Parts: sequence; structure tokens; C-alpha cells
Amino acid sequence: MRIGWGVLVCPILLVLVLPVLAHHSFEAEYDFNKTLKVTGTVTKMEWMNPHAHFYVDVKDASGKVTNWNFELGAIPVLLKQGWRKDSLKQGDQVTVEGYLPKDGTKSMANARRVTLPDGRRVFGGSSADVADK
Repeated sequence: MRIGWGVLVCPILLVLVLPVLAHHSFEAEYDFNKTLKVTGTVTKMEWMNPHAHFYVDVKDASGKVTNWNFELGAIPVLLKQGWRKDSLKQGDQVTVEGYLPKDGTKSMANARRVTLPDGRRVFGGSSADVADK
């Protein structure tokens, strides 16, 4: 009887623990003191766990275009804030405010606030909002 419970309980515990292990904290990866604000054109949206990502082509003062990877919050948090899988579409013009990574990785950031094409400003579900409290 004990073996039967072990066979049942172990897989359940594993399923519950794996998402926690895959998740990372804001403070481990991003820096509150390294902020940015950029405007550009959405090239791609990835709606997946543990965090959604979207990509934006940003043109600098010299005309050079860099494709930025912005991390959003977890899908359930985004859904509560009104986000949907199609909230950002390829070709949309957006302004993104966020935080740069501690390790200095270029063209990657955690999105805190996104101004959508219709002018609405929405929170990115950033884990910084949780870490900041």
C-alpha cells in the first residue's frame, strides 16, 4: 500500500515543483537602476510560460536598427491586466519602459510599461513590481 501512494504522490509533487524551479526572480537578472525607454516596431510576440516575450526593432540616432527582446510577466498576471495573446501584433508601433539586465546583455530588457498603438499604457506584468514591494 505504501508503494502505491509513493507512485501516486511523487509525480504530483514533481509537477508542482517544476514551474517553481524554472522561474527566475527579477533581482537575479535585472537591475532597478538600469532603466530604458525605447520606441520601435513589434516584430514578434511569444506567448509562453514562464514569461511572455516580445521583440521590437529599435532605430538609434545613426539609423542602425537593433531587435530588442523584452520579457513580460507570467501569462496569468498578464491576463489579469487585460493582455491577450494578440495584444501586440507584428508591425505595431510601441514605446517600452523597462530594466536592463545586470550582466550587460545588449538588446534585452524586462518590460515594465508598454504604450500600445492606441495610446493605452499597460503594465508589463514585470516581476519588478512584485520585487519592489
